[in-house]
Amino acid sequence: MKTSPSNIIEGKLLLQGNERVAILCSRFNHIITDRLIEGARDSFLRHGGSENLLDIVLAPGAWELPFVLDRLLRQEQKGVKKYHGICALGAIIRGGTPHFDYVSAEATKGIANTTLQHGVPVSFGVLTTDNIEQAIDRAGAKVGNKGFEAMNSLIELIDLCKVI
Repeated sequence: MKTSPSNIIEGKLLLQGNERVAILCSRFNHIITDRLIEGARDSFLRHGGSENLLDIVLAPGAWELPFVLDRLLRQEQKGVKKYHGICALGAIIRGGTPHFDYVSAEATKGIANTTLQHGVPVSFGVLTTDNIEQAIDRAGAKVGNKGFEAMNSLIELIDLCKVI
């Protein structure tokens, strides 16, 4: 006998049209991150977002993303959080030194910890790749655009938070 839960709660991939969202992206590796931003912006507009409610914030690199994210999540307008959600994007590409390991680990932990502190939906679209070819593939070439996918996740998460 097949059983299923009687109550499934999930978000929809649809904005109501009044959600203010920010795309937070690192400028470093801009050849990749520019494409991630394009994908995220495309998703936002395709799913009911309004151009005037989308901010694009550029941090110097992935290491700085948690700090800028914290500043964005602290912003309020008339006592209400300014953003309904933030889509965090970046590209960290492995080089010949351990720098990749430190930056990718701290950016990931920093974004996760900051998100939990503020209780505002944040999606994670920071690429961590072994080489430039993998990054290109994930920024729209062969594997889809991870910026588009990260914004899709954010939109669903914003809607889910309204329900729960």
